[in-house]
Amino acid sequence: MSVGDAIGPRQFASTALATRIAFVLELARRLHQYGTSAPRFEVAVAGAAQRLGLSADVWSSPTAVIISFADLAEGEDAVAQTTQVMRLAPGEVNLQRLCDADDIADRVIAGELDLREGFRLLRALGRPDTRREKIGLLASYGLSAASIAALFLHSSWVDLLVAGVIGVIIGGITLLAASRPRLAVASDAICALVATAVTIVVSAFVVPLAIKSVVLASLIILIPGMSLTTAVREISSQHLVSGMARMGGAMSTLLKLTFGTIAATQLCTALGITARDFSLPALPAWTDYPALLVAAIAFAILFRAARRDWPVVIVAVAVGYLATRWGGAISGSLPGAPFGVFLGGFLLGALANIYARFAHRPGAVIREPGILLLVPGSVGFRSMSFLLERDTSLGMDTGLLLLTLLVSLVAGLMFGDLLVSPRRSL
Repeated sequence: MSVGDAIGPRQFASTALATRIAFVLELARRLHQYGTSAPRFEVAVAGAAQRLGLSADVWSSPTAVIISFADLAEGEDAVAQTTQVMRLAPGEVNLQRLCDADDIADRVIAGELDLREGFRLLRALGRPDTRREKIGLLASYGLSAASIAALFLHSSWVDLLVAGVIGVIIGGITLLAASRPRLAVASDAICALVATAVTIVVSAFVVPLAIKSVVLASLIILIPGMSLTTAVREISSQHLVSGMARMGGAMSTLLKLTFGTIAATQLCTALGITARDFSLPALPAWTDYPALLVAAIAFAILFRAARRDWPVVIVAVAVGYLATRWGGAISGSLPGAPFGVFLGGFLLGALANIYARFAHRPGAVIREPGILLLVPGSVGFRSMSFLLERDTSLGMDTGLLLLTLLVSLVAGLMFGDLLVSPRRSL
């Protein structure tokens, strides 16, 4: 939704107040469900309400939304007549449905759709995933794990294959947890336990593996690097409650993942299963580029991008990764160095706003998948692991690196917004 558009047509003033409020509430539900951060969510919902002749005070957190409505026809000083509280589960990025919700809202505001029809279309977006979509999601977990093992961990072919298979298993557990609340609470710890146990068993009885690399690659989708980055973005924009709540949720996930890996290690030790932990010959350097393409396709599936947006997502992932490598190289540091991460975030932030301005679609199509290879979730996982293993010095050093990378990435995104001002709230 454009943030610079004027207030909507006067015909909305004759539409029942309850109908307008119902549409805005359903729009808010969908935007939250599809992973919109608090700053963009509040601007989008308040802007849509204003163009429908409503004044809306919006407050959001990862698990709740509160909106107070007043009718602008009663003047700017009108007191809120209705306040709605919605208790919602934390959202996950779904680019296709986010774009659909954005398009529906634009068409309603432009008068191309009736409010009731727009409400019905928004409701229809809440349908469950089809069997084909679930199979694609399973594949994306495996492809993401394998490509990360090749791109960042420079593992062997065997490590890559095992990480991919474990990634598919973890995807299956995650899908089961989505419809089973009791399993969902412990799913992160269960996934980490299963990933570590399978890796140790394969290493002990089949072929030696680089244990830590395989476990890290297979768990990469569950590690909350994106949540940590979003939390810092929200805190930096003064959305303190949402940012701190999201940060707490991310740290909780890191703790559960770390506990699962340690529990599996202790269990295998108690059963007398000893892993053969050493690295086989690493993949040749040229495999980085096919792995990058596979990672980009996997992220397009993971974030449920529409097929028409796949080329855009692939370009965004490639730009983010290559800019980070180049920035790290010119600063004389590793590819994941703070300056490289800052440069990647800067370019992606600017490109997302350019895309939103000219394509009239949410910039999230570029921004969200593009920064996935930049977010330092694996650093947070390592930091927690070191702390629970009582290696306090290394744990604190890694934690400081995590903070530095988070600040660098968020600063890059903010400077990207300064270079190219956003014309759309999403």
